[in-house]
Amino acid sequence: MSDIINRPGSDEEWEDLMRQLRNQPVAQPRPFFYARVQARLVASAGAPRQWLPAWLRQPAYAVLLGALVLALSGDGPALTSAAARYHASPPSGLKSLPPR
Repeated sequence: MSDIINRPGSDEEWEDLMRQLRNQPVAQPRPFFYARVQARLVASAGAPRQWLPAWLRQPAYAVLLGALVLALSGDGPALTSAAARYHASPPSGLKSLPPR
């Protein structure tokens, strides 16, 4: 186990470190930082908005999305509904159930 817990005076060392950090001068932004931020905000606000997201404007993502929609559409013959399976004829050698 670590000897940090058993060291005498570890709390005082932490308090001393925290005191040193509190006494550091407050950091100031670089000159003209806020002017550059304001200019960038004004420039981006004037730009026209696209109606499609940026990731969808790339052809690979659009094709992937189209393939996903087609795969999940359920129009394929491999997917049959429960009603179609219930009304299908029984396998050979088995009698069909009488209707209720």
